[in-house]
Amino acid sequence: MLEKLCSVAEVITILAAVASVVPAGASFRCTPTRVWDGDGPLWCAEGPRIRLSGIAAREMNGTCRSNQPCPSASAEAARDALVRLIGTPVGKSREGHVLVKGPPLTCRSIGSGKGNRTAAWCTSPRAGDLSCAMVTTRTVLKWERYWRGHQCSESR
Repeated sequence: MLEKLCSVAEVITILAAVASVVPAGASFRCTPTRVWDGDGPLWCAEGPRIRLSGIAAREMNGTCRSNQPCPSASAEAARDALVRLIGTPVGKSREGHVLVKGPPLTCRSIGSGKGNRTAAWCTSPRAGDLSCAMVTTRTVLKWERYWRGHQCSESR
């Protein structure tokens, strides 16, 4: 039985690989499992934690950071809009994440979204471009500094 257990070093290596940032330019799949707020992090079953590119939502405590756009919608409204766009809520975690079940997203990394998050443009089979779809919900704002001329497409 003991030979089946991982060493501490192996566990740390596995956790680092799972929570690492996807390199800029790489495309990857994300099956959503948890959502924190309207711009992320969005947790993927495959490991990455995504910060949606080009948008800003309120923090879950209702505040906005001084260096980013501040939407009038509440953090809860933005989070719930994102959950509806990507899937179905199935519960809440102890930490307050909304647990979700939804189809895999197709994402393209733009690099680090600070910490262990990957900033990415993601497309959902349900809603198309998630950053664009979130802007249309009016619960988040475009963050021009990171939007960088991104074009919203009509097709899904």
